[in-house]
Amino acid sequence: MQTFSPRPPTLRLTALALAATALLAACGGGDDPAPVVPEETRTQDTRTFTADATATTFAAMAAAPGDVTAMATTSRWAGVQGGAAYRVEVPANWNGKLVMYAHGYAGTGAALGVNNPSIRRYLIQNGYAWAASSYSKNYYDVRAGVEDTNALALAFNKIAAANGRTLSSPTKTYITGHSMGGHITAAAIEDEAQTTAINKVQYSGAVPMCGVLGDAELFNQFAAMQVTAQALAGLPSYPTDKWSEISALVTSTLFTTFPSAPTATGAKYLSVLKNITGGERPMFNLGIAFGGSFPSAWGTFGSDGTVTGILNKNILDTRTLTYAIDGDAAGTTALNAAALKLTPTADANRLRRDGLRWIPQANGEFKIPVVSIHTLGDLFVPFSMEQVYQKRVAAKGNSAWLVQRAIRGVSHCDFTVAEQATAFDDMIKWERDGLKPTGDDVVTPATVAAASYGCKFTNNTLGTDESPTTNALRPATLANSVPCP
Repeated sequence: MQTFSPRPPTLRLTALALAATALLAACGGGDDPAPVVPEETRTQDTRTFTADATATTFAAMAAAPGDVTAMATTSRWAGVQGGAAYRVEVPANWNGKLVMYAHGYAGTGAALGVNNPSIRRYLIQNGYAWAASSYSKNYYDVRAGVEDTNALALAFNKIAAANGRTLSSPTKTYITGHSMGGHITAAAIEDEAQTTAINKVQYSGAVPMCGVLGDAELFNQFAAMQVTAQALAGLPSYPTDKWSEISALVTSTLFTTFPSAPTATGAKYLSVLKNITGGERPMFNLGIAFGGSFPSAWGTFGSDGTVTGILNKNILDTRTLTYAIDGDAAGTTALNAAALKLTPTADANRLRRDGLRWIPQANGEFKIPVVSIHTLGDLFVPFSMEQVYQKRVAAKGNSAWLVQRAIRGVSHCDFTVAEQATAFDDMIKWERDGLKPTGDDVVTPATVAAASYGCKFTNNTLGTDESPTTNALRPATLANSVPCP
């Protein structure tokens, strides 16, 4: 005898829904839904990049004088995942915690490369595993940086197992990075990333260093540097994307030796530049004199506002910016009247249906410990980025989760390893013990302008792993600046 099994309620409802749809169609109703419009492509999407697929490991860290940790007794794996090269290092005495490192801007070449974290020695000595991605794309592609860094974090155990080491899942995952990697760090911890990223990671703490914490506001400030230079040089209305046609004239009008020897007009421009990039503060003059980072900002002039093909439309917006020439009220008024006001194209960096924005934002929406450090003489990713970030975080009611520190360096990312390791260690103690560390007020003009500003967290001790830039600049900085008390 044939038995009858009633349909489950969900199947009956589905059948009823299909029947209703057919009836509506027969009656002329129930139009087909509009087709999904695919997201547009960008110049960046047409570029190809290549990671070294032959690397399976990388060199052990050399022991430094006094090291008690055996630097060679770590697992070191290299490979390629999702088109991005990676490195992973796990000490023998792993403490169960993973640190993701995000490198800075790597240029526009086709070859992808991985950087070790500057605090690698600290991490190994303290039992942390770390991992770093090349990202699958070069250029200023923060979206790729967040996705590929997160994807690598999610693949940590799989990579370890494939290399013969079975590990438990990390108990905590942290993120840190320099420059563009600081932008990646800040974007990765945002609520927006938790909602829209394809690869989602819940980080427990973050340390952005010399980071683009104002995201697209950095490009607005670059544009402001250009339009004020043009205006003071007598070319206020010249199209900004034609910079190459006037750059030599503007430069010679403002400087006898660029950028360390300004003309009288150039001295006014440097006053404007100081105020765009964070206001009166120690190390600005030394940053101009020998820090070496301002030529990199000057080299961005002439942008069409797409961030070299990361966007399809112009994002530059200088409409709300005002400029100041110290001690020259009339000149200030004239400059603000003359300087071009750039207007962005609507929705140039809108939310997307296919993951993160093309330029992910640092909105200040997070609730994990963040310790940020920035050098005062940085004129490529200037100290003003910290001020923008502080205001955004405060506007979201999240100031309790942010500590910011000024460092008396004169160039971009000009930190000693000790300054970086201290910031990371203080973040860890905060996350672990609940005791918020101290920081600096980055927004009160009189505080920032004080001759001793930045002394509290500056550590000029040079160690084994310093960058060539810091090794060269810190002695010169000390010789040319007011000593800290």
